[in-house]
Amino acid sequence: MILVFQIALIVFSLLLMLLVLMHKGKGGGLSDMFGGGMQSSVGGSSVAERNLDRITVVVGLVWFACIVVLGLLIKLD
Repeated sequence: MILVFQIALIVFSLLLMLLVLMHKGKGGGLSDMFGGGMQSSVGGSSVAERNLDRITVVVGLVWFACIVVLGLLIKLD
């Protein structure tokens, strides 16, 4: 059971990194340094960006739950 949660944690960690990197930069900070400062004329908060936000939050919550369950399993083992 611990192995299943370890694999799930790795998968959700990689997925969370990918989702965070897909977000549009808000300006300032490191996103401008690496080319995130170039604004497109489309602007605004599109449906795709809002859905990406929701998916990122859900994956983050599942990632956190995997960490908690894995910690409990290791402690009880």
